Amino acid sequence: MTAKTIAVAFTGASGIQYGLRLVACLLDAGCRVWLVYSQAAQIVAKEEAGLVLPAQAPAAARRLRAFFSCDERLAVFDRNDWHAPLASGSNPPDAYVVCPCTMGTLAEIAGGLAKDLITRGADVALKEGRPLILVPRETPLSAIQLENMLKLARAGAVILPPSPGFYHRPQRIEDLIDFVVARILDRLGIDHRLLARWGTARG
Repeated sequence: MTAKTIAVAFTGASGIQYGLRLVACLLDAGCRVWLVYSQAAQIVAKEEAGLVLPAQAPAAARRLRAFFSCDERLAVFDRNDWHAPLASGSNPPDAYVVCPCTMGTLAEIAGGLAKDLITRGADVALKEGRPLILVPRETPLSAIQLENMLKLARAGAVILPPSPGFYHRPQRIEDLIDFVVARILDRLGIDHRLLARWGTARG
């Protein structure tokens, strides 16, 4: 069975740990990962995770392959690389996840704007009928933001706010992160053992 190719974008919303954990789980599941990130995501990664994301894709690939202890299954693309495969419907990934997703990025996708590889990748996923999962981290939400989410949901995107449950009795911050990542993996159809399913474990 051919391994899935999942594109992941990090944007400048708080919550870079969700994206990092998602990439780690995808690689552990044997997926190929195409990663792209915004300049604001570089700032957030350093502030929230102490991780320096290089501006240049080759250096970023070396740094992140070492960080995730992986091989060439992880490819990193510059946000302005219009030759990247996810920029064209002729070679789209199996699915695309923007995690975390800023409200600005969400608005651009809702408006059909494709100013860089991040938003172009989302545009391609929608037009090609591939799964598009957006993980918006913001609160409270304005009417404009809610309208953009509704527009995207009607267009076929999955709006998956990072809202962890507590029925699995989390003991660590990592347990809360895993809850959200598990929901993303479920939507991607990727097996995992991040937490017990509802109804299968009772304390």
